Amino acid sequence: MTQKKRIGILTSGGDCAGLNAVISAVVEAASKKGWEIYGIHNGTDGITETPHSYEVLTVHNFSDSPWPRLSGSYLGSLNKGVKMESLEEMSKKFAQGVQDLELDAVVVVGGDGSMNIVSNYCKGTKVQVVGIPKTIDNDTPITEFSVGFQTAVQACTKAVDDLELTARSHNRALILEVMGRDAGHLAMHSALAGAADVCLVPEIPYTIDGIINKLKEIKASGRNHAVIVVSEGIKTESGEHLSNKKNMVGEAVYGGIGEYLNNEISKRYKEFQVRTNTLGHVQRSGVPVAFDRLLAYVYGAKAVELLDKGINNHMVIWKCGHVESVSIDDVVKEGTTKLNVHSDYVKAARNLGIYIGEC
Repeated sequence: MTQKKRIGILTSGGDCAGLNAVISAVVEAASKKGWEIYGIHNGTDGITETPHSYEVLTVHNFSDSPWPRLSGSYLGSLNKGVKMESLEEMSKKFAQGVQDLELDAVVVVGGDGSMNIVSNYCKGTKVQVVGIPKTIDNDTPITEFSVGFQTAVQACTKAVDDLELTARSHNRALILEVMGRDAGHLAMHSALAGAADVCLVPEIPYTIDGIINKLKEIKASGRNHAVIVVSEGIKTESGEHLSNKKNMVGEAVYGGIGEYLNNEISKRYKEFQVRTNTLGHVQRSGVPVAFDRLLAYVYGAKAVELLDKGINNHMVIWKCGHVESVSIDDVVKEGTTKLNVHSDYVKAARNLGIYIGEC
């Protein structure tokens, strides 16, 4: 068993519900071993920039506060979309920061991109790194669930429920555009849970005529309204993204697919008024649902267990109802996990009559 005296914890990438529960769990488990915990502010910036930005965390930061029950990140996150310096330069700064703070280990709470970055920063140093997966997109490789996903599904499902009521009042087909980037997990789960009529995801091609045929079927049944859920990362009917824009770190910037579908459907079918709703960042917020808190606590406890055993460069995962760990190198090698088009979720949607594309 490896003795650790001081560990750092940081959150990186887009925020989500459950991050504060993760931080609280790590602090609680590490404190019981007599370790010092440094909460690093604003992701890796708190280490690489000078003066370093951090605070010493104890159980008192969370035991008598609402933070574990709140969304957002107590420590702040790093998702600025600015061009980074070279890996070599950033690694040097990170190594110097780790040395300045006398850290023995770092717990990084983030997606596969954050895992890759921090893992590379730690190479060439003696600091131990353990990752905890979080993302509303649920596209982190190997793990079945990441912290934040289920709360985002709940937010999207509530939006589907709310839109169904107003659509019913006005004879409308309402489009809900949700996040998810290149993976359709969030759209598929919320569409199925909300009993939407149409669900479009990046992994399955579709046609405008296919959507219209579903609307005609609804109209013929005597129903006067419909709800359509679309993932932000889907392409146009011809197979192109609406925009070639990228942010400063080279990631594709999505948005606008809901309006595109609105225009195309409205041109070809006049029996429903079509309106678009983009849910936006409320998907990242809200009180964490029970399962996200459960993940946060078992992931945090497992991360400290791995540190105590001297296991390095691993990420905790949820697999078949158990918490395990895998090499971060394997996580990076696996790449983004997209929606399995043969999954039970997709099969159920199809069997229930939801139009999910041409498959």
